[in-house]
Amino acid sequence: MADHGYLALVLHAHLPYVRHPEYDEFLEEDWLYEAISETYLPLLEVLYGLSDEKIAAPVTLSLTPPLCHMLRDPLLQERYGRYLERSIDLARRETERTRGQERLESIASFYLQRLLHLQTAYETRWQRDLVGAFAELQNRGAIEIITCAATHGFLPLMENFHEAVRAQVLIACDHYREMFGRPPRGIWLPECAYVSSLDEVLRQADLRWFVVDAHGLMFGAPRPRYAIYAPCFTPAGPAAFGRDRDSSRQVWSAEEGYPGDPAYRDFYRDIGFELSVDYLRDFLPADGSRKFTGLKYHRVTGQTPDKDLYRRDWALGAADHHAGHFMASRAAQISNLRQHMNVPPIVLSPFDAELFGHWWFEGPEFINLFLRKAVYDQREFVLTTPSQYLTQHDTHQLAVPSASSWGHKGYWEVWLDDSNSWIYPHLHVAARRMTEMARAHAQTPPSGLLDRALRQMARELLLAQSSDWAFLMKTGTAKNYATKRTKDHILRFTRLYDQVRANAVEAAFLENCEWRDNIFPNLNWHHYV
Repeated sequence: MADHGYLALVLHAHLPYVRHPEYDEFLEEDWLYEAISETYLPLLEVLYGLSDEKIAAPVTLSLTPPLCHMLRDPLLQERYGRYLERSIDLARRETERTRGQERLESIASFYLQRLLHLQTAYETRWQRDLVGAFAELQNRGAIEIITCAATHGFLPLMENFHEAVRAQVLIACDHYREMFGRPPRGIWLPECAYVSSLDEVLRQADLRWFVVDAHGLMFGAPRPRYAIYAPCFTPAGPAAFGRDRDSSRQVWSAEEGYPGDPAYRDFYRDIGFELSVDYLRDFLPADGSRKFTGLKYHRVTGQTPDKDLYRRDWALGAADHHAGHFMASRAAQISNLRQHMNVPPIVLSPFDAELFGHWWFEGPEFINLFLRKAVYDQREFVLTTPSQYLTQHDTHQLAVPSASSWGHKGYWEVWLDDSNSWIYPHLHVAARRMTEMARAHAQTPPSGLLDRALRQMARELLLAQSSDWAFLMKTGTAKNYATKRTKDHILRFTRLYDQVRANAVEAAFLENCEWRDNIFPNLNWHHYV
């Protein structure tokens, strides 16, 4: 019987690449600004607080290449600074507007102080370099940062185009080394989407492990002896860790998940949709269309349109209670597993990082409290990372996981249905053409202009392959934007392909493409050969 068990908390931090220098302001860029304010800055504060206090509570964090590039892009850094200034100005006006309304004024004052604190952290403490801040935590040994496919492409739907799959992985690993000065040891497969042909690609990239959904391991061949509570090595070498359904349900479930507690802040009641457009004009886009401001005065309350006002002390009390409940549930779960396993069980709990703070406002406080309780208030499990677990326990079963994803019903239907299937013939033609041009020019060093054109072709293809666009088309959220992004990248790719094929690259057009989409400045297009 194992002496104790392990728990690995894995946070997947990702946003689609949204950068529009052709506009002074662009609404979808707010996705990044909101995530910085509500998730990434609060998460850094939690993790540095633990590290500074020498509390050994390792967390695994994926930082995808598009997110890293946006966080380090000078244009987006400057625009986020302006976004913060406008938010602070609006919060100041709110403290005046609500003066004398004790409860509302208290909440408005809370937001103002919070935003001022975020501004100081961003501008002064981190010098706008959040990637560097996370890298320092990894250098301290407080977290492990893993990679993802280059643009979060849905890899199983590229399976017939091996070079495109390989490029998504190898370009991501190149980018990781540029960002963090070391090779990655693990990878977050986009959407946890797996097919067995990925094993060899991951081996070539020297990646030691990845995450699959529970049924990916449970339906593996042979069936894993320890279900999802121990990793399995694949025939090519990398280890597969299965996602724990019990811990996910306690957080994600619409019926029983923690974020639905009545004490927590309601996400949807935002003053951007409730106060007059004239009052909000300085914060809203030039056309006056409404958007979220982040200033939300109500709590979840319950299934009623009449929401009560937010009470920060109640919300923090609920976070403390839920952190304790989550810790006790994992301790009981792992204690039970230890009775039936002769190897140390590991429970892997992966979540989208943006859940904590953006969707669930009190999520960072929950993580902070849970990690501290896990260290001090129980003895059933030890916090770890998958890499640490493999280092300490290097003998595991060999199995081939089943094709799977963590999407609805567990396979591909979110990313391949009537709403988005039209994109794949175009993506597949582009993938074949990218390989064709890369091989055609692989033997002779191309000229400066031709080399740049091949690099930009690869950028446009990678960006078109992002799984985010198919997801947004399926859900109907920003469907028009996702459709336009897919078409624009494919059209730019096709025009560049025609120019490269004809040996007639138009310098002005290429420069415009590079100005629009400057991700992966050192991209190696030879990965497509």
